[in-house]
Amino acid sequence: MQNWYHIIPKNTGLSIYAWIIFCVLPFYFIFRTSGTWEIIFGILMIFLFFTAYRVSFLSKGWTVYLSVSIEMVISIVMTILLGYVYFALFLAFYIGNLQHKVRFITLYVVHLVTTIAAVTVGFFTQNDIFLSQLPFIAFSVIGVILLPITLYQRNKRERLESQLRDANQKLSQMAVLQERQRIARDLHDTLGQKLSLIGLKSDLSGKLIDVKPDKAKSEIDDIHQTARTALKEVREMVSDMKGTKLEDEMTRIQQVLKAANIEFHLDGSPQLKKTPPLVENVLSMCLKEAVTNVVKHSKAVTCHVTVEQTPEKVRIQVQDNGLGMTDHKDSYAENGLQGMRERLEFVNGRLAVASKNGTILTIQVPSVLHRTEQEGLS
Repeated sequence: MQNWYHIIPKNTGLSIYAWIIFCVLPFYFIFRTSGTWEIIFGILMIFLFFTAYRVSFLSKGWTVYLSVSIEMVISIVMTILLGYVYFALFLAFYIGNLQHKVRFITLYVVHLVTTIAAVTVGFFTQNDIFLSQLPFIAFSVIGVILLPITLYQRNKRERLESQLRDANQKLSQMAVLQERQRIARDLHDTLGQKLSLIGLKSDLSGKLIDVKPDKAKSEIDDIHQTARTALKEVREMVSDMKGTKLEDEMTRIQQVLKAANIEFHLDGSPQLKKTPPLVENVLSMCLKEAVTNVVKHSKAVTCHVTVEQTPEKVRIQVQDNGLGMTDHKDSYAENGLQGMRERLEFVNGRLAVASKNGTILTIQVPSVLHRTEQEGLS
């Protein structure tokens, strides 16, 4: 809706000079009458119309119908008595800018019917005047028919485009937020595993430095190697956020478990077939977090990893012989498992945790049906 001070309509396809002419024309028709009272009456109607037209932009609720009704009455009177039909264009513009659908349809139908009726009557009461300006009257009637619908549809389209822009902006903000959370989880998983190992080896080196200096030196060398590995992984992740292959991650966790003096067993092949990179990256990060929990919390001496791939699903099970979830529930429930669940939900996967002679953590994601067969059929 235009502001109250915008008497001359904008963006209607007509030049502002045309609307100025429409504002001046009533005075021409008024002064063509011979009687003084007719001239005074016509001038009062003009000012009353534009006053009501201005007030209608400020109106709400039932006052909209009242102000527009006054304008319609003035337009009808001016059409029948003075042959001035151009006020109907101003009303058509105002009605076209209404956003309420029921209000728009109601006023549009009433205005269209009253305008056509007034023009019809005017041909009998002001025949000479109407015939002299027949093209302009035809133009005005067409404007009354088309202008409100055109403006209403245009404004509706603009509102929808604005809502679409707002929705796209919100989606972009959500995507940025989700990406930040993902990066935060990846940094936690990458650095948390390595820093946990460095802490374990630092404690062990402190205990061995007086008793077994050679063993302590070996542990310190492992700390240096682990720190360099962590730095390399962080640089790779920040530089291009490359996906992690499950086979590569399996090699890394084997090294981590060996450094933590935990025996590692693997059943199945980590070489996944026809698995999307995103799904494999999620599985790799979840496996890394699961092994990090084993190293940090379980106090286990063995860790058994099983990888199973079928046409329907990919399943990874991590089992240790440590303390289990019962004794260390709070430690397990902090960042690791929550981050794993969030990642797995993104790929329609699920996580199950059980405590039986240690901890059994099961990761499962559905296999993705490739379109090769479908494309062959099409």
